Amino acid sequence: MMSPFGRLLLLVCLVLPLYAVEKVRNRGYRKDAEFDKCTGNDADNPNCTRISEEARSTNSNTMHGSCLQGPAGNPGREGNPGTNGIPGTPGIPGRDGMRGEKGECVSEVFEEPWRPNYKQCAWKSLNYGIDLGKIADCTFTKLRSDSTLRVLFSGSLRLKCKTACCQRWYFTFNGAECTGPLPVESIIYLDQGSLELNSTINIHRTSSVEGLCEGMKSGLVDVAVWVGTCSDYPRGDASTGWNSVSRIVIEELPKSF
Repeated sequence: MMSPFGRLLLLVCLVLPLYAVEKVRNRGYRKDAEFDKCTGNDADNPNCTRISEEARSTNSNTMHGSCLQGPAGNPGREGNPGTNGIPGTPGIPGRDGMRGEKGECVSEVFEEPWRPNYKQCAWKSLNYGIDLGKIADCTFTKLRSDSTLRVLFSGSLRLKCKTACCQRWYFTFNGAECTGPLPVESIIYLDQGSLELNSTINIHRTSSVEGLCEGMKSGLVDVAVWVGTCSDYPRGDASTGWNSVSRIVIEELPKSF
């Protein structure tokens, strides 16, 4: 068995370390309390001593260094998105750019929509028996210089003669035949006529003279139908517009390219 003195010595060895640890712990609490009192109006007190957060953290780690750290907690959930910030102020306007090169002046031409333009002149019974000369005319107002005129004569035509003969019906524009591109004409030719001009061979047929003419300026155009001879053939006995309606039709058309 252990002697009484040995027991006492063992007890002192166990109690003395615990007492020292408790004393150090209490001393740290008192310092923290003094540091906590150094706030507000005491901040200007010369006896008030502040300690930095780094020193406070070091002191705490020294006192509690013997404690084991527990497991990490679960991550927190994401916070709600923040509201939009206030729009920023407009920036400073930039400097003027360099002056550009001088441009070319381009004029655009807008064409007007095409409007129909036509005219008809009609006669109930011309019954014109001349062999050479103007038969009928019709004045037309041409609106554009780049347009084309379409002309038509419709009426009865007749030719009779003793020997071979030929007659020609044609259009003129302001007194001249068309040159754009060619004349507008129609002919009747008889190879063998009757023995006498008053022969019973006297056939009148409704015929037409039709064509296009280009190259005329805008304005008034005198369109006329004439009768004449064919080249290198003698003329016969011609008749135009017998016992029927005759007409001249004029129409302005856009020029084709």
